[in-house]
Amino acid sequence: MIVCRVAGAPESPCRTGSAWRIEHDYREMKHGLGLDHFEGRTWRSWHHHVTLVTAAHAFLTLRRLDPKVEAPA
Repeated sequence: MIVCRVAGAPESPCRTGSAWRIEHDYREMKHGLGLDHFEGRTWRSWHHHVTLVTAAHAFLTLRRLDPKVEAPA
C-alpha cells in the first residue's frame, strides 16, 4: 500500500490519480514476474534481479500497448 503523503509536493500520486497505476504495476511485477522470488544475500544480486524484472515489465507493457501486435488467443 502506498501512503500518499508527500510533504510540499503539488503533484503527489494521489492528486494525479496515478496511485492506482503504481499499485497495479507493483502487483503485476510481484506476482506475475517474480519480483518477490528473490532469495539472494548480496545487494548486487538483488539489484540484478530487480533490474531484470523491471526490464521484463517494460517489455510486456510496450508489447501490450503496440497496436500492431495481435492479442494472444
